[in-house]
Amino acid sequence: MPSFSEIEKENNPISTVISYTKKLHEITGRNVIIYSSSFLTQDTEETSIDDYDKNGFMNVIKDLDKSKGLDLILHTPGGSVAATESIIDYLHSVFGDNIRAIIPQISMSGGTMIACSCKEILMGKHSSLGSVDPQVSDLAAKDIIEEFELAKKETATHPELIPFWEILLDKYPENILIECEKAIKWSEYILEKSLKYSMFKENNEKEINQIKNELITSETTKNHSQNLSAKKCQEIGLKIKYLEDDENLQDIVLSIHHAYLSYFNHKPQYKLFVNQNGEYYAIGTAE
Repeated sequence: MPSFSEIEKENNPISTVISYTKKLHEITGRNVIIYSSSFLTQDTEETSIDDYDKNGFMNVIKDLDKSKGLDLILHTPGGSVAATESIIDYLHSVFGDNIRAIIPQISMSGGTMIACSCKEILMGKHSSLGSVDPQVSDLAAKDIIEEFELAKKETATHPELIPFWEILLDKYPENILIECEKAIKWSEYILEKSLKYSMFKENNEKEINQIKNELITSETTKNHSQNLSAKKCQEIGLKIKYLEDDENLQDIVLSIHHAYLSYFNHKPQYKLFVNQNGEYYAIGTAE
């Protein structure tokens, strides 16, 4: 496997991405689509999942042999819940339940939801998924609810604290609790639907509920950006396969990862969609 610095020296980033994507297809015989963003180097809203991303998927899917299934390489910080749900529904309308997610490094939030909709998730020991707890007013909905519950409990036994809590809670807009409850229910609905698409199509309610609790409302999830290792994802019930179990596969996946990171270093784009036929679609600033 070439190192990141070696791929950088090739100085032809999109050709390198396409070359390794073709190699992965030759090994698996499956369709390969890369959905990656430059969020590690460009911390902007543009790198997040949004409705425009479906155009990228449509462009790289249209000429594929859909009967070969799909290996979907994900590298994303997540983003819009509505856009994520729409992308999941679209991918499964095309490939049915024959989709595998491959996580070379990190796929958070909405990216985790997309991965959960696949029949299995391939991760390295260095790879991470994230929680899918919904955010309201840039805060975790579950944390806002907990803060109101704490205020209710403390003011019931210590009325003198009411002025303090009134000042503290005044930062929230009206009906924030209703918004939080709706956001959590929506995330639970999408995650459950995603898991039932393929990974738990036999409708294993116990496993599905455990995964929902761990990824959305668990006390162990301290922060929305918390990374969940392959081992942790396996422990909570997700169907995980380790890239390390197939050295050749791991080498090519990491080469693809290094290649699109190099692409983002050289180009002004912040999202990239690629398939094994050499078709690609980039979103970002014009050169």
